[in-house]
Amino acid sequence: MKVSVLGCGRWGSFLAWYNNRLGNNVISFGPENDYSYQILKNTGRNEYVRFDESIKVSCDLDEALNHAEIVIISISSQGLRGFASEIAKRDIKNKKFVLCMKGIEETTGKRLSEVAIESGIPKENVAVWAGPGHIQEFTKNVPNCMVIDSYNEELTKFLADSFKSDLIRFYYGNDIIGTEVGAATKNIMGIVAGVLDGLNYVTLKGPLMARGAREVARLIKALGGNELSAYGLCHLGDYETTLFSLHSHNRKWGEAYVLGQPFDKLAEGVATARAVSKLAHKLKVDMPLTEAVNEMITKKIHPKDLLITLFERDAKNEFK
Repeated sequence: MKVSVLGCGRWGSFLAWYNNRLGNNVISFGPENDYSYQILKNTGRNEYVRFDESIKVSCDLDEALNHAEIVIISISSQGLRGFASEIAKRDIKNKKFVLCMKGIEETTGKRLSEVAIESGIPKENVAVWAGPGHIQEFTKNVPNCMVIDSYNEELTKFLADSFKSDLIRFYYGNDIIGTEVGAATKNIMGIVAGVLDGLNYVTLKGPLMARGAREVARLIKALGGNELSAYGLCHLGDYETTLFSLHSHNRKWGEAYVLGQPFDKLAEGVATARAVSKLAHKLKVDMPLTEAVNEMITKKIHPKDLLITLFERDAKNEFK
């Protein structure tokens, strides 16, 4: 099978490596002036993976798209609209697209599949890949479980069956709203976890897992999805990888924020917190943890003060 992975960052490089491991014919694409692309092009490796020589690294988008039966996109979520619009200018009607980023578009509150479709990629050909997993573990042959979801049951099953291996067990998703929202919002909870680490309040991660999943379930339901998705692989199932792992960029960002330390890697939860906070207000969904992260980012309120505010909220029934 011919696969092109668009994006040479941490996850994109893993996806190219993984598809090559499956025996697929792989092109790894990145913009010519992108540092991640240059490293892979010049050395065939980065800090996470070493590419087999059969993987072609290219900065030619036309070449990558013409090559592929399946196109995997792994870029910054906030850059998807412009990139997808460029892709849609080409003949792509027979190609399957898999979005492997986790986020909500900040300017519109749209899910990433919605952004791709609005940009011109056919709805019936759009899927998402979500769930727990760190490249640092996968490359040590530590297995995990993930989920593929789409608007098309046949496409979901085809992709999940095509990508499965002894390294990743895939499940068929059947709630693309819940899968995308759950995957995006777990990065917000990752920031909260990092804040708790920075404050040395680690025992609060248990309540964070329970209450975080609950507020995300409310949002999924308000958007028309199945609230049970919040307790699946896309969200709660990804918590260990995000809330406790030393590899999580979002957790690291939250910890660095509290400790006043610089952190220069991409943490998608920052933009997602802003986007989801707006969405929650619009839909009148109570999301106190998300709102606290947003206020920490936008209003520079100290996390300990926000925690006190959360504890001062009126008592309520646990599952409302």
